[in-house]
Amino acid sequence: MNQSADTLALEAIQKFIVLYRYLRRYSRNLQCQGVRGRELSTLRYLHEEGPLTIGQISDYMFISTSSTSELISRMEEAGYVMRRRSTVDSRVVFVELTPEGLQLADEMPTGGIPLLREKIKTLPHDELVLVDEAFSKLIGVMEIDAQEYE
Repeated sequence: MNQSADTLALEAIQKFIVLYRYLRRYSRNLQCQGVRGRELSTLRYLHEEGPLTIGQISDYMFISTSSTSELISRMEEAGYVMRRRSTVDSRVVFVELTPEGLQLADEMPTGGIPLLREKIKTLPHDELVLVDEAFSKLIGVMEIDAQEYE
């Protein structure tokens, strides 16, 4: 028995709303604990990959280098990260976790986009292709200029 297009569209919207509400709730819970989602994603990335440059963090977070610099400055003021010049090339600055940042990365529950970043990599290739195509289609349906949000 085939579902009607209206029924399928309604179910798709309901699933999207579930994801949206989940992400909003997760973000609010983080903010109540004094952490922002981007900060937690950055902490986890630094925890996994070790010291990184602003450019590497920027690429991972899909935000501009100036936004990344502001993010790192806030995290530095909070005591979660510190900047260190490369001993090989003094023009290169690395960002690394402080003990407080490491503790926070270990203790904070994983959810939201950080959880998606971890779990999506575990999907089989053919499923990952389908997910990518579905998100691309949603961006197109909503007539979103994706570059505006990178």
